[in-house]
Amino acid sequence: MSPDHTPAPTSDINVLFVDDEADLREAAAQSLMLADIVTDIRMPGMDGLTLMARALEIDPELPVILVTGHGDVDLAVQAMRDGAYDFLEKPYAPARLIERVRRALDKRRLTLENRLLKREMVGQDPIAARLTGRSQAITQVRQRLRAVAESQADVLIHGPTGAGKEVAARALHRASSRAGGPFVQINCAALPAHLIESELFGHEAGAFPGAQRARYGKFEHARGGIVCLDEIDSLAPDLQAKLLSALEHRQITRLGSNDPVALDIRVIATAKSDLERAVAQGSFRADLLYRLNVVTLEMPGLAARAEDIPALFSTLLSEACHRYSRPQPPLPGALLSALSARAWPGNVRELRNAAERYAMGLDLDLGPGVSEPQTLSLPDAMARHEKALIAAGLQAHGGSLKATYAALGISRKALYEKMQKYGLAKAEFAAEDER
Repeated sequence: MSPDHTPAPTSDINVLFVDDEADLREAAAQSLMLADIVTDIRMPGMDGLTLMARALEIDPELPVILVTGHGDVDLAVQAMRDGAYDFLEKPYAPARLIERVRRALDKRRLTLENRLLKREMVGQDPIAARLTGRSQAITQVRQRLRAVAESQADVLIHGPTGAGKEVAARALHRASSRAGGPFVQINCAALPAHLIESELFGHEAGAFPGAQRARYGKFEHARGGIVCLDEIDSLAPDLQAKLLSALEHRQITRLGSNDPVALDIRVIATAKSDLERAVAQGSFRADLLYRLNVVTLEMPGLAARAEDIPALFSTLLSEACHRYSRPQPPLPGALLSALSARAWPGNVRELRNAAERYAMGLDLDLGPGVSEPQTLSLPDAMARHEKALIAAGLQAHGGSLKATYAALGISRKALYEKMQKYGLAKAEFAAEDER
């Protein structure tokens, strides 16, 4: 079981205290170790009930504690019917706040443990099965995907080309309550401009020349499931407005019709460019961005998870060999070290292509590739490289320390200290049957 599969203990679950009174916030901060949400009902801007509703959209089982004034008790009781966990009436003693929060944290811990047990009973974690790796960067992605999978919130996945945004979207679909429904991917960059509206929303017979019969669009095909809008940043401005309307009202109107069609869908959008910058430049609608990014996930490139490269390449190679019905060639430590040391500007997609070539018996060109980013200091670059080399050695030797330190030309003590420094555990690199 990987570390991120273990539910966090109570002390590791964060508490977000929200109130418009600075003195009350400071007092609460002194009473709580700022580590579910405690919120005042009446605040300027977004009130507590709206904040609670937004939070419960992301996770319906998130415990929310409302803080009420004397005249708001009836409102708080109604809020509890709407999903609040508990409420406190002002003024309150710090001990009462701490006791309510502790109970909420215990409930949250049990909720996370139950979710984990359900995944284990099914036999596998669909997110871990698709997004492999031990790095902190990919571990955090898996944790965030699990946190939002069971909600109905729309998700925006941002990251560089080839980083695995579609893989993350499919993993989210498999882990969600909509796993039994369709996953409909729409590549916004590949759709012909004159057909986009018909492809997305469908059309009636006679809606335009050549439309001899009615046709469902992609959105209707996705009812009960998930729509993945791939490369949403390439969508033309005029279609952005129509897409926004469809997402806001969860309904579409086919071309040539005046009758709206209700949609039961969840939306995942992916983008490789900075959408906030695109908004500032006027090429992307701000209201569409705000509608899409209820939850935003950042997919890291391989440069941010170099220690995952050996295991990832091994997995991709195994898949390629199975596809081509070929025996898997050996993976010497020197090869894995060279793979880890190389820059991969095409990220996982480029690494997959290398695994495909290696499976077919072709030589790999592992030249210098792209240099380290200029913003990375020399000590940081050296540490990243050293960690990747050690991870490659451990992967190549199935977690054997003796074989690894011999291959790296260092002492056992030095290897152990560096593994401690970089958070590398022997058990993580052991063969599957040994684990």
